[in-house]
Amino acid sequence: MSLRADAPPAAPARVHRFSRAERWIHRTTAVLMGVCVVTASFLYVPELARLVGRRELVVRVHEWAGLALPAPVLAGLASRAFRADLGRLNRFGPHDRRWLRAALRRDRRRASRPAGKFNAGQKVYASWIAGATLVMLGTGLLMWFTHLTPLVWRTSATFVHDWLALTVGIVLAGHVGMALADPEARRGMRTGSVSEEWAEREHPLWRR
Repeated sequence: MSLRADAPPAAPARVHRFSRAERWIHRTTAVLMGVCVVTASFLYVPELARLVGRRELVVRVHEWAGLALPAPVLAGLASRAFRADLGRLNRFGPHDRRWLRAALRRDRRRASRPAGKFNAGQKVYASWIAGATLVMLGTGLLMWFTHLTPLVWRTSATFVHDWLALTVGIVLAGHVGMALADPEARRGMRTGSVSEEWAEREHPLWRR
């Protein structure tokens, strides 16, 4: 028997997708967002609120986690790879419009959903969550520093903050659900690389 026949199969080719800095930004942001969501749940859901003995502490944790939420992204601007990916997320092309039309028609054929490094759904999500975070931060500050603004401003800020928080929770649940359905995408965010086969299948325009 030849040595060639006994040799182990070659490992699948891997493609670098995210730098260490980008993975750190994602994880830190996810932790802060998770703290905000969990503490908000204990503050606003009656069944959970009854389980909290120190409500004031939960409020403070929620406030400081929300205030720190933009910090990982701001720190990440020092990373060239992160800035490059922000540029990709901020650009829409004809293939992105085609992807969105296919998604609206529930057309799941790969040929109908061309994508670069990020597909159109990821770009819409990133833009929406960034805007929502800024609105949540602004309205949260109005609620925190009550002596700085008129009552009508604080009332409006509370209304927007509460309802947008509910929307953010729903959108985040969808984001987590999609991540759970794609193990290779999770591996890319965890290790920084993905299989070449996955890259060609899910993001065929990425490396062209």
